[in-house]
Amino acid sequence: MPYVTTQDGAEIFYKDWGPKAAQPIVFHPGWPLSADDWDGQMMFFLQRGYRVIAHDRRGHGRSTQTSSGHEMDTYAADVATLAEALDLKGAVHIGHSTGGGEVARYVARAKAGRVAKAVLVGAVPPIMVKSEKNPGGLPIDVFNGLRESLVANRAQFFIDVPAGPFYGFNRPGAKVSQGLIDNWWRQGMMGAANAHYECIKAFSETDFTEDLKKIEAPTFVAHGTDDQIVPFDDSAPLSVKLLKNGVLKAYSGLPHGLLATHAEIINPDLLAFVEGKRIEGAD
Repeated sequence: MPYVTTQDGAEIFYKDWGPKAAQPIVFHPGWPLSADDWDGQMMFFLQRGYRVIAHDRRGHGRSTQTSSGHEMDTYAADVATLAEALDLKGAVHIGHSTGGGEVARYVARAKAGRVAKAVLVGAVPPIMVKSEKNPGGLPIDVFNGLRESLVANRAQFFIDVPAGPFYGFNRPGAKVSQGLIDNWWRQGMMGAANAHYECIKAFSETDFTEDLKKIEAPTFVAHGTDDQIVPFDDSAPLSVKLLKNGVLKAYSGLPHGLLATHAEIINPDLLAFVEGKRIEGAD
């Protein structure tokens, strides 16, 4: 299996499919998932001639279960190592949830020529936790509860999240996919409990305000209005205001895991953005 080795010796697993000369699209998974969560989008773009790449964040999936480095600066540095190793130029970086935060931190610091565009889907920026500066955020007790549930019974917790709020399967009339629930559990349990525990702080308490302000590349912010994990009102509209060249599309009634539950809606919009075409319904 392909890996790149970081400065501190961690081995980061990655997938790299398609023509090496084609434009690269790099996918960044959410917590606590792996590159596998992007298989649907990777196949979609692969079939259209793109080079598609996704990695397992350190402590997640098949990457090294490190004792440290579970914060955004190191996550972004790991992505930079991957981009250098594969010599990615003019790449489009697409991140979901925690992966959206990783994209914001990486793209804001990326070397010239490495990044063409960015996409934040159901992403955690600007900042999730409630504070005086972010009164609309979620109370710290919410994230403390996630940590407590993870420590108490990670295996059950990793069933409850996808079976409920992540995909919106707790909503009346929702079409439940047991396959999605099982695949979420499989990906989560591949990773390290310590990494997942520490990553909760990374995705909830990291302030991406300055990162968003620094991003020059065109950026597409996509978010479901019924996102029960990263509430819409305190994320997407605030992020797009901070971006120099951002466009927002709110997906009415769609959940946090819309990339899987409604791929037929969002994949064409991702393609339109990558190709520089108008995204129907975007502001």
